[in-house]
Amino acid sequence: MLAVDTGLVEEWLSEFKTLPEASISSYATNLKDKTALISSLYKVIQEPQSELLEPVCHQLFEFYRSGEEQLLRFTLQFLPELMWCYLAVSASRDLQSSGCIEALLLGVYNLEIVDKEGHSKVLSFTIPSLSKPSVYHEPSSIGSMALTEGALSQHGLSRVVYSGPHPQREMLTAQNRFEVLTFLLLCYNAALSYMPAVSLQSLCQICSRICVCGYPRQQVRKYKGVNSRIPVSSEFMVQMLTGIYYAFYNGEWDLARKAMDDVLYRAQLELYPEPLMIANAIKASLPQGAMKSSKEGTRCIQVEITPTSSRISRNAVTSMSIRGHRWKRHEQAENGNDATEMGNFIIPEISVTNVSGEKTGNGEKSRALAENDVQHIQGVQETTTDPRTDSKCMPEIRRQKSVRKMMEDGINSSGRVQF
Repeated sequence: MLAVDTGLVEEWLSEFKTLPEASISSYATNLKDKTALISSLYKVIQEPQSELLEPVCHQLFEFYRSGEEQLLRFTLQFLPELMWCYLAVSASRDLQSSGCIEALLLGVYNLEIVDKEGHSKVLSFTIPSLSKPSVYHEPSSIGSMALTEGALSQHGLSRVVYSGPHPQREMLTAQNRFEVLTFLLLCYNAALSYMPAVSLQSLCQICSRICVCGYPRQQVRKYKGVNSRIPVSSEFMVQMLTGIYYAFYNGEWDLARKAMDDVLYRAQLELYPEPLMIANAIKASLPQGAMKSSKEGTRCIQVEITPTSSRISRNAVTSMSIRGHRWKRHEQAENGNDATEMGNFIIPEISVTNVSGEKTGNGEKSRALAENDVQHIQGVQETTTDPRTDSKCMPEIRRQKSVRKMMEDGINSSGRVQF
């Protein structure tokens, strides 16, 4: 390591110790822009025999437990490199030189598994339902889903997966090593959007090295330093793929593509189903050309969303729409009956002398009408044919005339009316 790097690190170590409490917030905000210091710290971590490694690890731990969000993220950006250094030293069985790194990893782990009150934390993850649209899919593009009672009962339900509580660890062993490292990588992935480009590059590089060391592909990659195989767990490889997937769309296409191929290579050798499925899914979803995205500004995964048609949402068949459709038809039927009664013109009921209100059956003759009563009815009907009357009464007048004609034609010699 050059003397310039050593000077920057020593100045950084002494600066924080003399910093007043009121200036910590502004100091943490400006710390992420010191690229020369960050590069020097990476060089210190990569040299296990460096005298500055122990004070650097101690100060990074102080940053993490300070409670300042910016200082916490500053420590997290070195987490992939710290994990690689610990695994490389463990593979060479030189555990004494990794004591400070192990202490830092254990300290971060023990701080993350408890809340501010010191109680064990239980993390929850909600698995999205395919029946609801998201930024990754549209339900209509999957195909028709059978509308069954079981499908309706599951619609809207969310599946929640819990992680924890995690036990505290006093030291890293072969049994709990990847349990701790997997949880630490999960914490790192939770803050991926705040990680600088140099941290994403480090993540992709250490993923490749962990997966190919000790295998024939190491000669192809030309990795030197560690020739022993580093055991990995399936859960740890899944967390590696999560970070790699983010790096694809945030300016690290080449390194991420190489890292994903190496993780897929190792997953095939180990026959791990979860990393195989995730790596193949990522590979199948990648565009043909390299993604060119700016390393500044908003970082996101670019996806294509099919436009949602209003016809689909309007004609969606649900239990509520079926019930509403049934009531709608019932209301339309009632309104139709009312309209029929208002629009059709009913034959007026004629009240004459000596005629009861009982309806006659088909083919029966009505009771006899007095001739003077019939003339009286005719006179009333003729008075309603005045052209000055409202036009709304015209159909009724025509109907009354037709009734009168029927009555005149139906009067026989005996003075009875026939219908």
